[in-house]
Amino acid sequence: MTVSKSSPARNQLALITGSGASAIDSMQRIEPLILKTPYGPHSPGLARVEWHGRQLFHLPRHGADHNLAPHLVNYRANLWALHQLGVSQVLALGAVGGIREDLITPGSLVIPDQLIDYTWGRDSSFFDGATGELKHIDFTLPFTAGLRKVLSRAAQANGQSCLNGGVYGVTQGPRLETAAEIERLQRDGCDLVGMTAMPEAVLARELGIEYGFLAVVVNAAAGRGSVPITDEFEQQMAGAVGHALKLLSAAVCELLPE
Repeated sequence: MTVSKSSPARNQLALITGSGASAIDSMQRIEPLILKTPYGPHSPGLARVEWHGRQLFHLPRHGADHNLAPHLVNYRANLWALHQLGVSQVLALGAVGGIREDLITPGSLVIPDQLIDYTWGRDSSFFDGATGELKHIDFTLPFTAGLRKVLSRAAQANGQSCLNGGVYGVTQGPRLETAAEIERLQRDGCDLVGMTAMPEAVLARELGIEYGFLAVVVNAAAGRGSVPITDEFEQQMAGAVGHALKLLSAAVCELLPE
C-alpha cells in the first residue's frame, strides 16, 4: 500500500530493528507500507504488523534485505514516515560491540542512557536552516526516561539480566573500529560501540517522538575479544538478537495492553 497523506491516528507504537532482525519469525505482516516523504524514500520493509497479539509498525532500518549501510540509511525519511503514521513512541534495537569489561559477552543487554556521536556527513536534523527552520533542541538526555523504565521492567519480568544505563558511542561505519579507536572511545567514557543510534535518536526528539533504545552485544569490540570480530559476530548474532527480541516483546505488551 502506498500512503502519501498523514494518518489521523495518533499514539502509535513503532519498532525499529537493525542487524539480525530485518525479519522476525513471530511477527505477521498485515500491511506493507510505502510513504512519500519530503526527504526521499524511507528504508524498504516498513509495515503494519501484528506481534504477540498487538498491532504496531515495524521498520527494519537497513531495509528488508539488509542492504543499507549505517551511513546510507535515510534516517530523516524513516522518522518522518513514522511521524506521518501517527507514531508517538519508538522502541529501537541495535547490535553493538561491548567495550566495558563486563559487557563483552555476546547476548548482554543494555538500555543506554547517554550517547556520544562520532558520525559525520549524515543528514542529522529537520531544523538545519536549509531544509527547514533553524532550531536548537535540548538533547541533554537523548533517550526517553519512560521508555527506558518500560524496557527495564520487561527485563525484570522475563528474568533477564540487563544493564540499565550506559554510554553508546556511535561511529560512522560501515567498517569496524581499530583497537586504538576503541581505546579512545573507552577513555571518552563509552561502554558500547555501534553505528545507528544517531541521528535516529535526535530526529525522534525533533518530531516529539519518545525514543527508547535496546542495545544487544553481539561481539567484543576491537581489541577486547579473543576471536576475530567477524567470526564472533556470525556465530553469536542469531542467539543474541533472539534474546533481545524476547525483552522487546514484553515491552511491547506493556505499552499496548490488550
